[in-house]
Amino acid sequence: MSKQEETVSVMKFDDQGKPLGTVTLRKVVKTEEEWEQQLSQEQFCVMRQQGTERAFTGELYDNHEQGMYRCASCGNALFLSDTKFDSGTGWPSFYKPIAEENVATHADSSYGMVRVEVHCPQCDAHLGHVFEDGPPPTGLRYCMNSASLKFIKS
Repeated sequence: MSKQEETVSVMKFDDQGKPLGTVTLRKVVKTEEEWEQQLSQEQFCVMRQQGTERAFTGELYDNHEQGMYRCASCGNALFLSDTKFDSGTGWPSFYKPIAEENVATHADSSYGMVRVEVHCPQCDAHLGHVFEDGPPPTGLRYCMNSASLKFIKS
């Protein structure tokens, strides 16, 4: 199967966070040039080149409004504001995704560290990392880049 034909199953949500059911979609596949045209320079660096924005600089790290966080590349629902917490790290942090199938993870051993990278399963955009130092009930901290997220106010 070519990359253009790959599919992924995700839970769809309306902008108020209401689940609409699981759907199987074709993965979003674009050339690097197409991503560069769609995304800002910072978004491209973070989402397509696995970069990290500087702490306390992202527009969403200190956002306290109610709503949903979607992937800035493809619109996949990722997190609800109800699960956001102040981790003190300078990045938006969540203790769980909106649905397990809506985020994907894999080992990241860059920069001499072993971490777990979080990416969007629908478009493979780099979102951030997940750590095991979060609050109850999960004990997880999904540390995301603001540049990777689009906030939809409810």
